Amino acid sequence: MNSDHTSAMYAGITAIGAYVPERVLSNDDLARIVDTNDEWIVQRTGIRERRICAPDQYTSDLCVAAVENMLSRYPVTIDDVDLILVATHTPDYPFPSVACLVQTHLGIRAAGTVDMNATCAGFVYALHTANGMIASGLHRKVLVIGADNMSRITDYTDRTTCILFGDGAGAALVEKTSSEPAFLAAHQGSDGSGGGHIYRTGIRSDMSGKPLHDSKLLVQNGREVYKWAVQTIPHGMHSLLEKAGRPMESVDWFIPHSANLRMIESICEKSGYPIDRTLTSMVRFGNTSAASIPLSMAEAAASGRIKAGDTLLLYGFGGGLTHAGLLVRWTV
Repeated sequence: MNSDHTSAMYAGITAIGAYVPERVLSNDDLARIVDTNDEWIVQRTGIRERRICAPDQYTSDLCVAAVENMLSRYPVTIDDVDLILVATHTPDYPFPSVACLVQTHLGIRAAGTVDMNATCAGFVYALHTANGMIASGLHRKVLVIGADNMSRITDYTDRTTCILFGDGAGAALVEKTSSEPAFLAAHQGSDGSGGGHIYRTGIRSDMSGKPLHDSKLLVQNGREVYKWAVQTIPHGMHSLLEKAGRPMESVDWFIPHSANLRMIESICEKSGYPIDRTLTSMVRFGNTSAASIPLSMAEAAASGRIKAGDTLLLYGFGGGLTHAGLLVRWTV
């Protein structure tokens, strides 16, 4: 590629959409399943309800519905999408990929298809990848989807985890733009030594020589994940802003992974970012993993809270342990 700055290619988000299933699982509903109550759940997590897939509804169905919602909101087309990235850790099958299922359902003829698994950081990683693909000149229009069907892997006998999770999907269109970059800076990190704090077994049932709970359901040490996130994410936020050469005050909205409202409050306190400029989706939808950030974005865009020209700080974090942040100028 010609390195002359006049040939630079930039990417921007041109559309956003979201979908959650119809069935509502409230805190009172959970109190009929496990030893818990609404006050206990709200006090510890801020979550009041979550959405649950129908028996015949899977991650690919959530993805397609989110894309259809996006198309109903914005005057964009997807028939010329040349890459589909789906961030999920709850695919319908080990293979074919969810991205392939989405491609055939939507009739997109000439797109590459890839699933990405960075758990709750997946949507941010996928946006970062889409930006890189377009900036390099390899692609022109990328469909990015974050979706998880958490109810399929939630242990509803474990009151410490079943109160958290819900199902949902969010979709964004990332396109080549000739104006100026909308992706301003990125920051990623990981700590694989903490992988045993949140996992789901597959082929192996041990990690670092230690036996795992041999369960196909999610297992989480919430205390350790909470501690890691509150220590790690504020540092990541400041590193991201340093790369962009911007102060914290330049951020119009902070959009973190909606894991737990108390966790987000601690992250805001430690980072120095105001909680009232923070957008979340967990109160009504619970922790939807890779879907939580696009759900927050889509709701805020629909209500007019985020506007063209706003600077957004997106930050995903979760199993791996992995985390990823993006500083994005909203151009929709």
